[in-house]
Amino acid sequence: MLKLTLRNVLRHPLRAGLTVLGMALAILAFALLRTMVEAWYAGVDASSPVRLVTRNAVSLMANLPLAYEAKIRAVPGVTGVGHAYWFEGVYIDKKHFFPQFTISFPGYLDLIPELLFPEDQRLALIQDRQGALVGRKLAARFGWKIGDSIILQGTYFPGEYKLNLRGIYKGRDPSTDETMLLFHWEYLNEQMKKLAPDRADKVGWFLVQIASPDLAPEVSAKIDALFKNSLAETLTETEKAFNLGFVAMTEAILVAIQAVSWLVIGVILLVLANTMAMSARERLGEYAVMKAMGFRPRFLTLVIMGESLVLALMGGVLGLALTPLLVWSFPSSVMQYFGVFNVTAETLLVGLGLSLAVGVLAAALPAYRASRVGIAAALRRVG
Repeated sequence: MLKLTLRNVLRHPLRAGLTVLGMALAILAFALLRTMVEAWYAGVDASSPVRLVTRNAVSLMANLPLAYEAKIRAVPGVTGVGHAYWFEGVYIDKKHFFPQFTISFPGYLDLIPELLFPEDQRLALIQDRQGALVGRKLAARFGWKIGDSIILQGTYFPGEYKLNLRGIYKGRDPSTDETMLLFHWEYLNEQMKKLAPDRADKVGWFLVQIASPDLAPEVSAKIDALFKNSLAETLTETEKAFNLGFVAMTEAILVAIQAVSWLVIGVILLVLANTMAMSARERLGEYAVMKAMGFRPRFLTLVIMGESLVLALMGGVLGLALTPLLVWSFPSSVMQYFGVFNVTAETLLVGLGLSLAVGVLAAALPAYRASRVGIAAALRRVG
């Protein structure tokens, strides 16, 4: 049966080649779109169950007083607190975008052990008020080395910020973002006291470490109760929920991307089904002769199903093999918007599973018709 299946596949080389190519492009597009969605959710996947984030209850864009930190630290169940602020600075020009954060050193840094770098770099970073820590992907992008000077032009925060590169970190986990730049919140605060006093002693959020994930609801409620009816009420949530808040801002885009990816699979399913229908129609006479020779309808079904699966798998494997190559060749202008952009084993397995499913579904109707066709009727139609 295998020999017959392969002969059927190669009977029309041009048709088979175009079908395989179409299948490969469809699976390639699906895998790329799925990888893009996974990249968007990378921060969510990297979240720690023992970290909470306390932010302004009004909006992510509203700030909080630094004085809140001491009160949060005193809440039972809290084992560590750090503060941070999003810093939207310009390096060279706006095209050279990358995530920038000002954080409390060493407090905030101690709460994110997934950033790995040598101890001597850590000490140099903490001691230098203008010190900066960057991810290895970001350092590779700009060719930065330890000791280099990085100048950021403030946007929301006015002024020019000259930073000294003291550390380059790598991620402990595959989902760790290696494209960030972190520098001292104290350095920013000093500048704000000079240039914009109303923004001094303010933070974007507090990162709160708790003793156990089970304490998250209780500790969150206690923290928010501390600042209820204040001028800056808080919303405390798990780090995962906080990161999902950022993702939710682009939820419509993600839904559209996912819809397009499944639409692509639907289109290639119709294409492959049409190919198999054409093949089955052309071979009605052969199927009739095989039935007359004693071959069972089940055998004909397996032959047609096998041909469809071979075409689908050839295209699927080709598309999946091209996916990592295409991702690695993406220009930095595209990759700069994704902290993590890797093709996962899960994506490859889903792509392979979809290839099998498309092969089976595309052959279902032609196989059913071929197995049910009468010998006399089929031979009459051929004649």
